[in-house]
Amino acid sequence: MLNISFLAGNVTLNRIFHDRHLEQLRQLGNVRLHNYDQALTTSQLAEQLTDADIAITSWGSRELTEDLLAHAPNLKAVLHAAGTVKGIVTPEVWGKGIRVSSGAEALGIGVAETALGLTIASLKDMWRLSQYMREGGWGGTDRVTELYGIKVGVVGAGNAGRHYVKLMRNFEVELLLYDPLVTEEQAAAMGATKVSFQQLLTQSNVISIHAPALPETYRMFNDDAFGLMKDDCILINTARGAIIDEAALVQHLRRGRLFACLDVTDPEPPAVDHPFRALPNVVLLPHIAGSVNNGLYRLGAFTIGDLQRLLNGEPMRGEVTEAQLHTIA
Repeated sequence: MLNISFLAGNVTLNRIFHDRHLEQLRQLGNVRLHNYDQALTTSQLAEQLTDADIAITSWGSRELTEDLLAHAPNLKAVLHAAGTVKGIVTPEVWGKGIRVSSGAEALGIGVAETALGLTIASLKDMWRLSQYMREGGWGGTDRVTELYGIKVGVVGAGNAGRHYVKLMRNFEVELLLYDPLVTEEQAAAMGATKVSFQQLLTQSNVISIHAPALPETYRMFNDDAFGLMKDDCILINTARGAIIDEAALVQHLRRGRLFACLDVTDPEPPAVDHPFRALPNVVLLPHIAGSVNNGLYRLGAFTIGDLQRLLNGEPMRGEVTEAQLHTIA
């Protein structure tokens, strides 16, 4: 019988895998649970990996070193019920031909939905109008913009960016996409127009960042970039804080030129006295764009779906290859 081993602490796993998910896994093989609430030690990992066929990892899981993999000579796949696999996989994993899957697609759905919500609420000026109403006001709708006939820029066509584009196709807007790895034909198939970074900055009414944190994207939104953006442009970042030069953004926000919705900062959390916490044209959130609370169960369902696809000889939706590591989040 197939041995399915959990390699993350129970506090994490219980938030991702509902009882119904465990029952589904039991239909596929022998589910090897454990009694460790927090991240497993090396010896505990070795125990869980012994004779495992499938390993399920998540946040807090450790790197799968050659010594650990020696306990599981028949390991077929590592299914990561979280986002990036960069802290989990090693050259030895690829060298042994072990398949790897990530739940980044499932996380990307929540990220894109959050970005859509921020897009609509910001264009409608809901944040300011809500405060205005609390203070006894009425009306004041001169700044409201409908999600119609405007240009929405999308930076990055990974899981979250693609889903954001998909959601935005429900509206009568022009979608501009900047992603060096996507061709014009691929962008068109998604429903977007491939543009240069400069074109996206100068033309967009809304810019939603979905790029991975890589050396190439570090502070790509800097003073020069902000200077090219339209006045009153809405900047949404649900990706990674390091993509933005925060000091430069603060200066442009203080001039009242832009409006920012930031689910991520660098570092997290931002300092208690950080200007982002006080500026009226900033919406600051505590990194909730991915899966939170009940949304985490989407990760469990996605992981089980990939295991079923693997066992059926079908491609896994979340499969990650060694060649992709440099370009994914």
